[in-house]
Amino acid sequence: MANITVNPTRMELTRLKGKLRTAQRGHKLLKDKRDELMKQFLDTVREVRSLRAEVEKELMTVHQSFTVASALMSSEALEQALLFPKQSVVLTQTSKNIMSVNVPVYQFETKTKSDSDIFPYGFAATSGELDTAVDALGRVFQKMLKLAEIEKSAQLMAEEIEKTRRRVNALEYVMIPDTQAAIRYITMKLDENDRATTTRLMKVKEMILQEAIEKKRSADLEAEARYAAGQNG
Repeated sequence: MANITVNPTRMELTRLKGKLRTAQRGHKLLKDKRDELMKQFLDTVREVRSLRAEVEKELMTVHQSFTVASALMSSEALEQALLFPKQSVVLTQTSKNIMSVNVPVYQFETKTKSDSDIFPYGFAATSGELDTAVDALGRVFQKMLKLAEIEKSAQLMAEEIEKTRRRVNALEYVMIPDTQAAIRYITMKLDENDRATTTRLMKVKEMILQEAIEKKRSADLEAEARYAAGQNG
């Protein structure tokens, strides 16, 4: 028994057995939670990898289009074209619960009905590559938002998995073994006390029996003495 002090009483034994049952149930529930979280986490990680690859590919397209537009237009004209954004976005955050983990859910609404209504300039004085870049950036924005959402979800689930793993290990390797050791210790002590009590009772019974035998023997001797005295008289 490691670093645990208990009173070897039946009441303490009953309490520890209840504590052990609770710990074992908690250990099973936490293991189930950890396993399900791991499954959800791995699914989320696969989704992150797939979506990140799409986002990086589309951002590369945006970068290439802006590079070509920068080569075809003067820096002043490019800056003037993008100086006043036409579209604006309202971002809201809610959350959903995944195995007791509150993960974020991002939603956004554009100022105008059409998501494609994003060009803040006239098309006559700009390059077609700039149109391609702005359009691609508008489309990739939603995927970037979704990527941020699931990456944050993966981070929160990883933190919860680590917490759950530590709790499972604490129960499995510390609390449950220590409680079982304490139960064995108390059981052993109570058995020793029972044996000692039985031995004392047997010893007392033997002493009482021996005393009864001695009294009977003394009474018999006295009776024999009286009988012999009567015969001699």
